[in-house]
Amino acid sequence: MSDLRELYQSVILDHSKEPRNFGRPEAVSHHSRGDNPLCGDKVEIFLDVVDGTVRDIAFEGTGCAISTASASIMTQAVKGKSLEEVRRLFEGFHELVTGDPSVTAVAPGELGKLAVFSGVREYPVRVKCATLAWHTLNAALQAQPEEAVVSTE
Repeated sequence: MSDLRELYQSVILDHSKEPRNFGRPEAVSHHSRGDNPLCGDKVEIFLDVVDGTVRDIAFEGTGCAISTASASIMTQAVKGKSLEEVRRLFEGFHELVTGDPSVTAVAPGELGKLAVFSGVREYPVRVKCATLAWHTLNAALQAQPEEAVVSTE
């Protein structure tokens, strides 16, 4: 196994076992629930958006290592970002795991740790695991300030 692949697996396992930003923040302006009934992943995204910037974000839920790690790394990636930056990250991440990684909405390197999910596109059944938190985040931002529910059936 290549060193890079081992590093990617290590990052995913670390975030799966010790997810960052797990729980509910004190202030919540946007909230959404996501469900992947095919594998049982469930996630809730909680955001505090102030003046067009994600001031705080957290998640709760259960799921496989990829789903949990994706939610954890996503929260780190979008905290402090403008809604436009979050949209670009969503598009870039989605392209990374579903399509041609050379065609992306973000500059090379802008995805940071999210790049560990590049191998997911080789396993189509795992793409929904990796993107559940992102689709749930997107639904929360679009449903402002009401609660949204996402299903990846």
